[in-house]
Amino acid sequence: MPRPSPYPNHLLDAAARRRLVQRRNGPAVVQLVAHLAVLGVTGGLLWLSRGTWWVAPSLVIHGIVMIFLFAPLHETIHDTAFRTKALNRWVAAILGTVLLLPANYFRHFHAAHHRLTNLPGDPELSARRRETVGDYLLHLSGWPLWQERVTSLVGHALGRGIEAFVPLHRRRDIVYETRATIAVYVAIGAATWVLGWGSAVLWLWLLPMVVGQPFLRVFLLAEHGGRPQVPDMLRNSRTTRSTAVVRALAWNMPYHSEHHAFPWAPFHALPALHARIKSDLVDVAPSYTGTVFGLLRAPKR
Repeated sequence: MPRPSPYPNHLLDAAARRRLVQRRNGPAVVQLVAHLAVLGVTGGLLWLSRGTWWVAPSLVIHGIVMIFLFAPLHETIHDTAFRTKALNRWVAAILGTVLLLPANYFRHFHAAHHRLTNLPGDPELSARRRETVGDYLLHLSGWPLWQERVTSLVGHALGRGIEAFVPLHRRRDIVYETRATIAVYVAIGAATWVLGWGSAVLWLWLLPMVVGQPFLRVFLLAEHGGRPQVPDMLRNSRTTRSTAVVRALAWNMPYHSEHHAFPWAPFHALPALHARIKSDLVDVAPSYTGTVFGLLRAPKR
């Protein structure tokens, strides 16, 4: 007897699914340009605030905007941001380099997450496994993530430690991609040394990513943390109520149950999808902070 599908396709008729799957360049171009424009403004404010008390809040704000470039990276590795695959791949490659997360590797990682959402073998589930409050706080700090990113870059460049979710015939691609990514970092380092860009690289790129990462950890932990380990996409994922600013910054990923239920739907279709299926959602959390505090109080859930 075939297993029931984890995807609730019965919630939409064929015509609605066809409308939602349509990919267009316009929304992603507007969203990406706006995100980069805000990043430029926050970066300028941070640069001007150095040496003053305003540097701390400026660093936090710029860090949040920068680390949430993860949102367009996520959308482009789904190949749903832009109409053409080539444009998705090029934008993903640039964003992945900025975030120390090579896009092709992340595509395989994330595909495994969607195949095995919150089930044994989900690479995100193993990354989230925590037993104590201290474990959760360490996870939210982002430090284990940066350690893993650097270790993976070095290992993959040497052809070692490539995870099982990467098909055997694609592992050479991961090696070449990682080596090319490291070559870009070496070139940036050399240019920084020769041209004296050290302060700009530190203040506008590296420090903001470290400072912004805990906010992304909170956001990502809320997506599946504490949800049951079942294949049903409406039960293993969580949608979280948020402000228009958060939804824009995260490219509508607060609608996360909707995204997992219909992963082929572009980010700009998720609000309409939410309106269509909101009565069928299992977990709609009132806030990110409330969700994470709940997980901290019951860390073994």
